[in-house]
Amino acid sequence: MNNESNLGNMNINWYPGHMAKTKRQIIADVRLVDIVIELLDARIPISSQNPDIAEITKNKKKIIILNKSDLADEGQNKRWVEYFKNKNIPAVLTDSNSGKGIEECVRKIEKIMEEDLKGQAEKGRIGRKIKAMVLGIPNVGKSSFINRISKKTSAGVGNKPGVTKQKQWIRINEKIELLDTPGVLWPKFESEEVALHLAFIGTIKEEILQRTEIAYQLVKFLLENYPKQLCERYKLTEEYIHEQLQNVERPENENIYEIFLAIGKKRGCIVSGGNIDEEKTARILLDEFKNGKMGKITLECPFGDVSV
Repeated sequence: MNNESNLGNMNINWYPGHMAKTKRQIIADVRLVDIVIELLDARIPISSQNPDIAEITKNKKKIIILNKSDLADEGQNKRWVEYFKNKNIPAVLTDSNSGKGIEECVRKIEKIMEEDLKGQAEKGRIGRKIKAMVLGIPNVGKSSFINRISKKTSAGVGNKPGVTKQKQWIRINEKIELLDTPGVLWPKFESEEVALHLAFIGTIKEEILQRTEIAYQLVKFLLENYPKQLCERYKLTEEYIHEQLQNVERPENENIYEIFLAIGKKRGCIVSGGNIDEEKTARILLDEFKNGKMGKITLECPFGDVSV
């Protein structure tokens, strides 16, 4: 592992051809819908918000879904809902695996569209369906969300005029139809912080950023913001953590690296000569974070006091 973070020197580009194609398709499709449902990861609401989507959908009604809220800090969840409320965007906390928040999402959509539908009914367009589009970057749980909100068994309602055969409208209830779209990232990550956050949740793969470097940065964040949860998960004492971090004979990055190695040792990631398998240790750390094994953790908050 390179104990000095070199992420800032990296040119972080990740934009395969299919992403560009997907973006063009979204631009075309957004004209067909009344409201956009944007899925964000509740642990990183800013980093998981594609700036391209904000531009493409700026003239549409919108609802924010803070998905995977079961993995996020409950106090921060409430603050994020308030944050979006202050921006006049309704936000709903969901856990697509359990179904928590899904019905509230449906109610919010109907409420947002209530006045529009009333106006159309007055013009004689009675019974018009609400057309919604769900957008989100990879790994925010879009498929699980769609399965939940459509109750999995809902069949597509057929092709609409001007819609290619590949598009599938999904019936949510008697009032709402949903158009699914592939997840799409943006061309370049200008911020190291955003890139790291996306790497922590698995949106950016290890081919883009080194796994051990990502895990090191995660340990650094947890030591600064959630030390008790890190200690509990890996059976480290707070005294040991304090002792390592206060070691003035080593620079801070080496102190953090020693804690990273201690985690590897606790998890049996030992190879010949008693050395620690850094790759295996990093894999364990990242997998356990993604799966919520470390507890409820939020990586960023509206006022910036939680971040890498």
